[in-house]
Amino acid sequence: MSDELPDQARKGRGAVSNAASARFPQQDRALVDDGWGSAEEDLDAPTRTVVGRDASRSAITYNQSPDVPFDRSINPYKGCEHGCIYCFARPTHAYLDLSPGLDFETRIFAKENAAELLRAELAKPSYTPATITLGANTDPYQPVEREKRITRSVLDVLAEANHPVCIVTKNALVARDADILAKMGAKGIARVMLSITTQDRELARSLEPRATTPARRFAALRELRAAGVPAGVLTAPMIPAINDHELEGLLASAAEAGADSAGYVLLRLPHEIKDLFAEWLETHFPDRKDRVLNRVQAMRGGKLNESQWGTRLRGEGEYADLLERRFKLACTKHGLNRLGTTQRTDLFAPPARDGRQMSMF
Repeated sequence: MSDELPDQARKGRGAVSNAASARFPQQDRALVDDGWGSAEEDLDAPTRTVVGRDASRSAITYNQSPDVPFDRSINPYKGCEHGCIYCFARPTHAYLDLSPGLDFETRIFAKENAAELLRAELAKPSYTPATITLGANTDPYQPVEREKRITRSVLDVLAEANHPVCIVTKNALVARDADILAKMGAKGIARVMLSITTQDRELARSLEPRATTPARRFAALRELRAAGVPAGVLTAPMIPAINDHELEGLLASAAEAGADSAGYVLLRLPHEIKDLFAEWLETHFPDRKDRVLNRVQAMRGGKLNESQWGTRLRGEGEYADLLERRFKLACTKHGLNRLGTTQRTDLFAPPARDGRQMSMF
């Protein structure tokens, strides 16, 4: 007879477990002591990441959300090794019969033919250009990008077509592509937003364990701005009683690093994330768990998540209103968001259907 063991934090991972409350479970999994050493498992040993192939037949994903300033995006990877415990993309792994917990950050799927698919889609006579966001769901510069270089291949196609792009990332690796982004930025068709949640290195280690450190993200911002790339920061998410007190400091550091714009998002806990986040709080901040969740509920109509358009990214109530006022005041003080961020679409020219084919003109 085996005895079920409690879940424990693993070195270098954000989720404490594979959420048992996944919406589409085909099987239940639990850590047990079977008498063969399970109880002595080394939780400090790195958990291996496995990279598979994403067989999607299209590169561009379209949305109709009124809450975001774009209607299309490209996600070179499904799953994200950064392991951010609050990541709103985690529930998408449930559709792959995998857990939004540890599976999401250890089972990664790479869309290796993304550039080829994108080229074909942009070349269609019916295609109308509008800003494409890279990183709307999972990070396009997570660790596997160093080897796969899928994001860079996508940027090559977008640059060839003079197609506008906005990148959202938590990884300093984005500075690797400053050569492409600087040329696109000079044409008004590229922008980078570095997502920086905290300046506390230890908090970042548990919140987003495999993202680059906050200091390196600020360094990447400086490098991009020095190269002439339009770039800003997203202080996202703001978590009550965990990092919300850092808002003004984050924006001040962003301005000092050269950021020209900023944004913020309130913590969201849709689907399985609410259980994963509660589990994370119990592990890392047990003394604040009730306080954090109660404040989230106060901003979400008594629930841990509210999907209503218009309020899901900002929340409602006194605390949410105060957070918004603090953000706007800090942006004004540091000269952020003074310029528009609209990107040009008039330069777009469909790329050659075959990237190996040279133009005759």
